[in-house]
Amino acid sequence: MREYSTPLSVSIPSTGSLTDDLVVNGEQHPETVALSRRTGAGAPWTDVTAAQFLHEVRRTAKGLVAAGIQPQDRVALVAKTRYEWTLLDYAIWYTGAVTVPVYETSSREQLTWILCDSGSRAVLVETARHASVVEEIRDEVHVEHLWTIEGPNEAVSLLQALGETVTDEALESRRAAVTPQDAATIIYTSGTTGRPKGCVLTHGNFMFELETATSELAPLFDTEGASTLLFLPLAHVFARIIQVGAIKQRVRLGHTADIRRLVDDLGEFRPTFVLAVPRVFEKVFNTASQRAASEGRGRIFDRATDVAIAYSRALERGRVSPFLRAQHAVFDRLVYGRLRQALGGSCRYAVSGGAPLGERLGHFYRGVGVQVLEGYGLTETAGAVTVNLPDAVRVGSVGRPLPGTTIRVDDDGELLVRGGQVLEGYWRNDGATREVLTPDGWFRTGDLGEIDEEGFVRVTGRKKEIIVTAGGKNVAPAVLEDRLRAHHLVSQCMVVGDGKPYVAALVTLDPEAFEHWSDQHGKSGGLAALTTDPELVAVLQEAVDDANKAVSQAESIRRFSVLPVDWTEESGELTPSLKLKRNVVMREFRREIQALYEH
Repeated sequence: MREYSTPLSVSIPSTGSLTDDLVVNGEQHPETVALSRRTGAGAPWTDVTAAQFLHEVRRTAKGLVAAGIQPQDRVALVAKTRYEWTLLDYAIWYTGAVTVPVYETSSREQLTWILCDSGSRAVLVETARHASVVEEIRDEVHVEHLWTIEGPNEAVSLLQALGETVTDEALESRRAAVTPQDAATIIYTSGTTGRPKGCVLTHGNFMFELETATSELAPLFDTEGASTLLFLPLAHVFARIIQVGAIKQRVRLGHTADIRRLVDDLGEFRPTFVLAVPRVFEKVFNTASQRAASEGRGRIFDRATDVAIAYSRALERGRVSPFLRAQHAVFDRLVYGRLRQALGGSCRYAVSGGAPLGERLGHFYRGVGVQVLEGYGLTETAGAVTVNLPDAVRVGSVGRPLPGTTIRVDDDGELLVRGGQVLEGYWRNDGATREVLTPDGWFRTGDLGEIDEEGFVRVTGRKKEIIVTAGGKNVAPAVLEDRLRAHHLVSQCMVVGDGKPYVAALVTLDPEAFEHWSDQHGKSGGLAALTTDPELVAVLQEAVDDANKAVSQAESIRRFSVLPVDWTEESGELTPSLKLKRNVVMREFRREIQALYEH
């Protein structure tokens, strides 16, 4: 058993809440640009000072108070990444209430479960479409208030008008009563059963994470003119911790959710650092490579790639030869500058999380002049527990523990974590809490890993069955597999996609049901000859479409393959209790899985 800890090097507040940073900034640094916002696609960026933002938050919070929102009431927020998301998040905290973020792509079933389980009294949604879904399930979820961010009855203006009768003293009394022990948010994350569990994170969890992470990542947050553009969903803890870190450190913060305009938005906003999941870095690289090939510069790009990787590896060894340095300088003018422009032109650092980045991409980006700092954390740990630092990078690892955090490799290889950022439990789910928290305070991550002699952590696999796509989306296979197996033709199925750009599935058919179907449809030749039969594929596509209704678009099955054999206990894919041996299927059908991601 190996264990590594980093001593706590900063002071963690023992009183107050996340809104304290807002008040300090607004009152002591009123003219500092806290955020930049735009009112529509292509509209210019408009600066919002710390004083203006504090004023907006207070006015909006007063509206929540006037509507009857009480301390520790849950308020759900269903929206894309946008300025109003951050504004409403802080307004909810200002009243002492708890934000329940929901992905705006969530299915009706997911939304119903989260609203019911959290007991949310109010819901803030982005569009009329979201509002209509909430109206349809309102009798099931017992929501008292429904406000829409867009449209004629725009939520922020409505709340600010509603709150005009609430005094400054009454609002400040509510805010000042919040302590680090109070819940700040309940973030729902997929469990092995497929039903999301509510991770209760306190103001203290976030405050611990913020103090340690912003101190260790000072070159990102404390640089003159520091700025970042958020484009990942704020329903994800990864984006959320950057949001509150930027507000705390007075880093200019922008939002965009239009991935089609991302390169343009990055060029206009010119962030000094960004955060992204590996899929974004893969797309930037692949797009650049394809564009170079179409312009007849494919060989040059390939050579530039090799030189960038070699240069990064040489930096890691501490020895860059004069010849390699000269090659790198040439390609910096020809190729690397264009890639940096794709990230806005001013970006020196990028933070990657949600799934493994891979050594090759890590070395490539460092070689072109953008240091990707890969980290590791979970919703249950309020963000990162380990991270590579600007002056302590080991490409391929997820860095060393943050100050005050201890990482342990258990006897079975599972990574265990202990620190002030770890949740105290799941919402109304003591059984699930006991499964992940040991009596002496260790959190079981469900991931397998290693720690080297210098404390750098490598994540080597997943002990639990949750799939994390290349886009950082957590997917519980069970909910999809259970619904697919409900179809009469399906015997077994296995959802795949860990580290891949999308979710896919292998499907086996029930021999008797298939024989009956083939006789009815006049088919001959047996299953091996019919796995790609258009009529059969169409029937199974309907089953896949039905299963996809239970999840968001990002979690849905995009491709599937019908296998010519069934999985059985005798052939080794099933246990005696008929549970799927995923590792066996992954090994024996690796070619079929690989084919699902080849176009």
